[in-house]
Amino acid sequence: MNTFRNFKDFNEYIGLDEPIDKDIDVGVYPEKTRLRSEGINIDFYRISFKTNYINPELPDFNPDDPKPITAVFFNNPGNIYKWDLDDKFEGYYLHLSKDLISKHRYLFQNYLEYGYHEALFLTKEEETEVINLYQFLVKHYRNNLENYNVLLASINLILNMVESYYRRQFKTDIKVYSPIVSEFQQLLKDYYNGPIEGIPSVHYFADKMHLTPNYLGDVIKTYTHKSTIETIHEHVAERAKILLKESNLSNTEIAFELGFDYPNYFAKFFKKQTQLTPKQFRAKFKLLN
Repeated sequence: MNTFRNFKDFNEYIGLDEPIDKDIDVGVYPEKTRLRSEGINIDFYRISFKTNYINPELPDFNPDDPKPITAVFFNNPGNIYKWDLDDKFEGYYLHLSKDLISKHRYLFQNYLEYGYHEALFLTKEEETEVINLYQFLVKHYRNNLENYNVLLASINLILNMVESYYRRQFKTDIKVYSPIVSEFQQLLKDYYNGPIEGIPSVHYFADKMHLTPNYLGDVIKTYTHKSTIETIHEHVAERAKILLKESNLSNTEIAFELGFDYPNYFAKFFKKQTQLTPKQFRAKFKLLN
């Protein structure tokens, strides 16, 4: 499997223009780009705005009516990326190095680590705004690279605009996102009904749902106003309360039952969630009953 650690090698493989900077690369998709590829890795962040785009691997693809779409897609370090397209597409791309993100942490957005299948679908107005921003970026990248601060400010603007578009998509496309919330909540309820894999984690549920952790977290936060990990911890605490009230298990046995490796960690976790130690909670429950 090929791993592309810099823009130059990747662009040559895809058929894009040669980059002129090692940390930022922006451009227009040419008429001829590679339409098919086996799995590859890229060691940088990639934001693609594509129009007239048909990809059988995307969600809701209908082979009987393969309508072209307009959307923003993301590739990030560590994920495998492959494609098999029947026709060319149009649009723009933006590549950002890990070093750039590390040096300018304000540029990082959760969605930069979304999967390719977790695309942003734009309204007509948003599409126009994105095109204008990309055109501005391309112009300054090719003609005014020495003014790096202008590029960084423009990139920051487009990244923040995309974030706002995602918030709009999460809130308005209820038919898509309500089932995600419901499935997560059901998986959480079912977690302790079978063999467990330690304390439930965001990654565990994201893998079960074939989503990236950041995407799942942002959807859950939009609809419940709580982070995914907060929701998980609340559920674990409620499960602990039931065992403390209804079983004769010791605190150590309950800790292992819930997936904690160390009883002391369970005690600290429970106190943080309830302001009581497991022993205090059990004593209070017995006193009230």
